Amino acid sequence: VMPQMGESITEGTVSKWLKAVGDKIDKDEAILEISTDKVDAEVPSPGEGILLEIRHQEGE
Repeated sequence: VMPQMGESITEGTVSKWLKAVGDKIDKDEAILEISTDKVDAEVPSPGEGILLEIRHQEGE
């Protein structure tokens, strides 16, 4: 889920995963870092649970 980062920012690149498959995640805990042409930001989890799958690797 790409958070809204401004009207002109429509895509970003996963720069670093902060969690791995199987990790327990709390709501609002940072799970990855994303880079755009204008800003770098941490992306929080929308809910709590276990990370089951990573669909986009670092650099994608």
